[in-house]
Amino acid sequence: MIKMTMLLKRNPDIDHAAFVQHHRETHGPLFRSIPEAETHVLRYIQTHPADGDFPVPQANFDGTAEIWFDSPEGMRAVLGSETYEQKVFPDEKTFLDHENTLILVGVQTEIIEERG
Repeated sequence: MIKMTMLLKRNPDIDHAAFVQHHRETHGPLFRSIPEAETHVLRYIQTHPADGDFPVPQANFDGTAEIWFDSPEGMRAVLGSETYEQKVFPDEKTFLDHENTLILVGVQTEIIEERG
């Protein structure tokens, strides 16, 4: 398994609320429509900053996306697919600032298991 974590910056031409709406309602379903994702994506979650008084400083990002792939080859199959290249990637250009979005690809180590 391989995990891609993206720290997302929005396109400066849109506000944060429009970014979140597009990310959730348009981009997520569009990514889900990639046929290769059915085989190779184990999980995909989006996170957007919460309002509140927290005991840690908030990073200056508009959200994150975390995608778990079955393998590096599966990641290549999804990100190299016709649907990704012709529909999903062009959509990213409408709401993301690619130059300031950070991407980390790594292997996940579970320290505390998910609790029911």
